[in-house]
Amino acid sequence: MEFCPTCANMLLYELPYMERPARFYCPTCPYVCQIDSKVKIKRHMRVAKKPIDPIFSDKDQMPLNKTSGVSCPQCNHGEASFIQRQIRSADEPMTILYTCAGCKHTWAEN
Repeated sequence: MEFCPTCANMLLYELPYMERPARFYCPTCPYVCQIDSKVKIKRHMRVAKKPIDPIFSDKDQMPLNKTSGVSCPQCNHGEASFIQRQIRSADEPMTILYTCAGCKHTWAEN
């Protein structure tokens, strides 16, 4: 996409006509930009990998609240700690992540 340097409108493409080459033109002012027939294509681009930072740190994931009304689906222990996270969009309810106090199994409840 190209923009007019005079009035900042988006330039439109005009097909070649007779001996005139293809060009970009501004619909509001007389600016015209000729298109060069030579295009330089870069085939090899180096992508730099950046280190990925965790979204939640270990301290953020530490469940602090205890509940006794939930049983673990793996070991059937009657006590678990929980933490609430907004995983989906804001209009969806929060997800409750439970961690069993006995076997440390983690499961989610929507």
